[in-house]
Amino acid sequence: MKIGQPSASRAGKTGRPLSFNRHLALEQAMLVFWRHGYETTSIIDLTAAMGISTPSLYGAFGDKRRLFLEAMQLYAGNRDAMADAIDAAPTARDAARDMLEGAVVGYTGETTPKGCLLASATASGSAASSDVQRAVADIRSFFMERLRHRIARDVSAGVLPGTTDAHALAGLVITMMQGLSVLARDGIGRASLRAIAITALQAWPRDAG
Repeated sequence: MKIGQPSASRAGKTGRPLSFNRHLALEQAMLVFWRHGYETTSIIDLTAAMGISTPSLYGAFGDKRRLFLEAMQLYAGNRDAMADAIDAAPTARDAARDMLEGAVVGYTGETTPKGCLLASATASGSAASSDVQRAVADIRSFFMERLRHRIARDVSAGVLPGTTDAHALAGLVITMMQGLSVLARDGIGRASLRAIAITALQAWPRDAG
């Protein structure tokens, strides 16, 4: 997943003008969650990175949970636009290739933490954060379903063999994206990750024709 466009800024609960740039503060919070994970990140960590006071954080974002969910949406980007890109790809394989390439680039940025925020921020957690874990899982499920639908279209059109398991094939791509995140956090470079992604795509079913 790639970082999306900023959402419109909102005033705090009191309706008073914010004394800081809300979007920039949200970006900093996103980077902290990305680097350290949801549960291990403290309010002190967040306010220090965001350059705001604790009352300002609560006034502008509600609480840590809501701040994370908003930061997660910023990271994930515009889901509808990304779903449209999957649907509009010439073939499902092209869509899968683009998703893997986007992951490789996004996981190895020079100015961002390595790996994927969605894969690392809630990789482990207590029952208290189950709703946050579910929100992250829902994003993965959304993109897996969009890709499954695109694969099913190719099967129906005769581009892919009728025996193709669209659900399993879409799951393979999402699994690869999560695995690439782990390797990126381990320090594996972009070129090696790209080679792994290309190798994984060799498992794609041959065209029906």
